[in-house]
Amino acid sequence: RIVMNLEPEFWKRKSLLEMNEEEWEALCDGCGKCCYRKYLRGRGKSERIYFTRVACDLLNLETGKCGNYSRRFELMDDCTKLTKQNLPDFNWLPSTCAYRLLYENKPLFDWHPLISGNPDTVKQAGITITNGVHEENIIDWFEFVIDEEN
Repeated sequence: RIVMNLEPEFWKRKSLLEMNEEEWEALCDGCGKCCYRKYLRGRGKSERIYFTRVACDLLNLETGKCGNYSRRFELMDDCTKLTKQNLPDFNWLPSTCAYRLLYENKPLFDWHPLISGNPDTVKQAGITITNGVHEENIIDWFEFVIDEEN
């Protein structure tokens, strides 16, 4: 996903709904957290989402990037596309996610590549999940739950 021809600080002047496809894609910081499996327990007010270190088999655990981004929906049945229309349904996105931050009218963090100009600042800031494992190697996901707020 190479981003070209973006206006500086477009996210400060445009709403999520006003952004074009290139701007929308550029909001992704590349942390890869949306590609890690979540474990849902409870219902209603007692419902809790647990994040795990279990990654989609397409995720490159070193780079945090999808190994086949253009074909991810045909290769993975449960891969879900985040869109302007379904963003409110993605309340499980991490609190550091640019989509969630902008949806909640909050600023991006200094380590975000759109601000730092460097995609490595996400990893340097400790935002990525470490010691990830691919789901094809897992029997019980709950053994890989990480204590992380969403």
